[in-house]
Amino acid sequence: MALQENLSVVLHAAGDLRLEQRPVAEPRSHEVLLKINSVGICGTDIHFWKDGEGGGFTVNNPVTLGHEFSGTVVKVGSGVQHLKAGDRVAIEPGVPRENDDFVRTGRYNLSPTCFASGLPPDHGAMCQYYVHDASYCYKIPDMLSFEEGALVEPLSVAIHACRRAEVKMGCKIFICGAGTIGLMNLLVAKAMGAAQVVISDLSSDRLKMAKEMGADYTLKVDKETAEEMAQKVKAALGFMPDITIECSGSEICMQAGIYATRSGGVLALVGLGHESANIPILHSILREVDIRGVFKYCNTWPIAIDMLASKRIDV
Repeated sequence: MALQENLSVVLHAAGDLRLEQRPVAEPRSHEVLLKINSVGICGTDIHFWKDGEGGGFTVNNPVTLGHEFSGTVVKVGSGVQHLKAGDRVAIEPGVPRENDDFVRTGRYNLSPTCFASGLPPDHGAMCQYYVHDASYCYKIPDMLSFEEGALVEPLSVAIHACRRAEVKMGCKIFICGAGTIGLMNLLVAKAMGAAQVVISDLSSDRLKMAKEMGADYTLKVDKETAEEMAQKVKAALGFMPDITIECSGSEICMQAGIYATRSGGVLALVGLGHESANIPILHSILREVDIRGVFKYCNTWPIAIDMLASKRIDV
């Protein structure tokens, strides 16, 4: 039976969000048609709606939002072998468009032509039906809800960040920002063996949640300087952390991350802030604090699903 209705959340410009009927696409040979069951609302989506831009992407034409999603396979393309109608799947929104050097070396998230669901100009999954590359749709077990399936996306950000930061057993970690991504990094860092984690935020409610989710120490910040924040981190842990994972995008938190991290340690930048930032680069150089960018994720969906299914992580 032909599907006629596909109610979609379409952003036309900053502040101009509309519910519209969009056509239901027919899957090509390597694609599947999905009935969308759950979609998360990311902070980036909020920025698109309020400001018309976010994370280096700008809304220049109408775009359907949504990059955290799960669904049910409705129809498969002629070349798809590993999925069938009725399968429950979590979807990786970033799909390489060409087999370039980044794809061949396993870092397809860095491919400049990579398709990205819900990031302008590519349409996302805040709709009833959506077509996606079958190779980036991963079956989820019945024990996982569709909501958990959608949360594989932010969980994947944290897995990629902790890999980039080289989190390992026994390390001590400072996480800046206790929003969704900061909390996901807390869960993943603990699952990967971090001995102690201190997390900071402006919000007492967020820090209370972080404590309930396993943070060893919480640090409420207000008007401290970056150096003062670093001293508070050291006082909480008793020493400087091996790794700082910055999840807020705030310039002062980037600064604090450099001051706080022990010599020879790693500062991983996850939060997307402004195009440029004033940071104490000499401290990074003289103390060999490695600064590593973290952009989305790659090769994370299977492990994220396994971590949820095994209850190693509870989102």
